[in-house]
Amino acid sequence: MTGSILLAALLALLLGGGTWLYTPDKPRAELEARYAAPADFQQVAGLRLHVRDTGPRDAPPVMLLHGFASSLHTWEDWAKALEGEFRVIRFDLPGFGLTGADPTGDYTDARSMQVILALMDRLGLARTHVIGSSMGGRIAWTFAATHPERVDRLVLMAPDGFASPGRSYGTTPSVPMLARVLPYTLPDSLLRASLAPAYADRSIMSEALLDRYRDMLLAPGVRQAILDRMAQGVLVDPVPLLRRIEASVLLLWGEADAMVPVTNAADYAAVLRDSRVVTLPGIGHVPMEEAPARSVAPVRDFLRR
Repeated sequence: MTGSILLAALLALLLGGGTWLYTPDKPRAELEARYAAPADFQQVAGLRLHVRDTGPRDAPPVMLLHGFASSLHTWEDWAKALEGEFRVIRFDLPGFGLTGADPTGDYTDARSMQVILALMDRLGLARTHVIGSSMGGRIAWTFAATHPERVDRLVLMAPDGFASPGRSYGTTPSVPMLARVLPYTLPDSLLRASLAPAYADRSIMSEALLDRYRDMLLAPGVRQAILDRMAQGVLVDPVPLLRRIEASVLLLWGEADAMVPVTNAADYAAVLRDSRVVTLPGIGHVPMEEAPARSVAPVRDFLRR
């Protein structure tokens, strides 16, 4: 999901007179018992980071960065497909999932760089492949631009970063007053409305998938952290940073992406020094959930080279 879609869905629901229901956070112990194991948590950069580290320890590492309001669970099928020949590392970014709120209150991309570096150092990784989806794509290319010595290959899936109508460079976003009820409510209608644009095939939205997204949003402090991240999300002109990327880049896009249109791939390809574009017909914003086997195949081929 992207922040703008979630916010728009919330505003539409409330302004349209939808039922307002108080929805408290769920107990952390309950969520961790269902979605994690004690070994999944590591102290990194002042955070209790929720991390999954699978595959052979001596295999080439690949780090997976999820999108806005998501969690490491979005990569489950890809992780299974890749961990036979790669060391697969995925984690809940600060403010999301079972990592939860960052004690620093800092949700800028600079803070994400600190966390990635600290995690790589803790795991003993000098370099890694990096894959990022949507917001995680922006974090991935920012990391590759600012720390090129730590990145081998880069996969960007419908990455965020270029200005768009209503979102310009260098401006501090304002979070509408009405949106500030998000930490207190999460009606099913809001969850469905915010998730639906991510899928070309809406049948993918099973009850199990909805339950997981709902639970991750109801993890303690996550909904407030989402608003805090929105308020700190100042876009910078990506072109100077993208030109600094030394890694080979795969731009992977669902042709039916309704959140970050496939035409945006040309903006990246025009600036990156070494990139190739692969599009997926009939697939939306989260190919790793909607068509995992089909979408992971070009990624595996790219990483094997």
